[in-house]
Amino acid sequence: MSSRKGQRDAARVVREQLARERRRRRTIWVSAAAVVVLVIAGVIGWAAWSSQRSDEFTTPPGANAAGTGIVTGGGPVTVDVYEDFLCPACKQFEQTSGATLEQLVAENKAKVVYHPVAYLNRFSTTEYSTRSSAASGCAAAGGKYHEYAKALFAQQPPEGSAGLTDDQLIDIGVGVGLDRGSFGTCVKDKTYRTWTEHVTDDASRSNVTGTPTVKVNGKSVDNPTPDALTAAVAAAGK
Repeated sequence: MSSRKGQRDAARVVREQLARERRRRRTIWVSAAAVVVLVIAGVIGWAAWSSQRSDEFTTPPGANAAGTGIVTGGGPVTVDVYEDFLCPACKQFEQTSGATLEQLVAENKAKVVYHPVAYLNRFSTTEYSTRSSAASGCAAAGGKYHEYAKALFAQQPPEGSAGLTDDQLIDIGVGVGLDRGSFGTCVKDKTYRTWTEHVTDDASRSNVTGTPTVKVNGKSVDNPTPDALTAAVAAAGK
């Protein structure tokens, strides 16, 4: 009798172990399925967010049709300038070649499209590249993009710093003739921050890997000196 009872107990223990193993495997499969669902949902959600981030932005007046840059002039040759207001090389480019671009525009030889990207936020503790680019959008809304951009380069803060404050960005705008009220509100409200993201994303998709990058009718000018720019525009205009 005791032998049969022992056998029944042993069988019951085996059944309980098998049942626990089945429950464990079922829990693992359910968890794995939930993880897969979450991953798929995350990918879909990221794609939707990325698309929305790229598509929904406020474009300042004076931008090109794609909303990726501010247009100056109307000449037959298009010069695209990708610049970051925290970039020392961009400041140097403005000092050496800025006047040449102005001359090409004045002579109706070129249309210059300025793309103020935010590539160097990692070199600022306050996302200065984004803030200054968005402020340049406010300047464009006031019809003073180029004057404001030149002033930003003239007062460029060092890399690794906090950069200029919003109040300082506003003061610079007032200094080039922008209205403190409307321009200041635009800067404080970050009106064109989404535009800055759009400009930067588009530049990345266009394989612009650094600043300054200058293209004449879509072709990069490796060393955009005044002579090189003048020659490139002349060649493209033939």
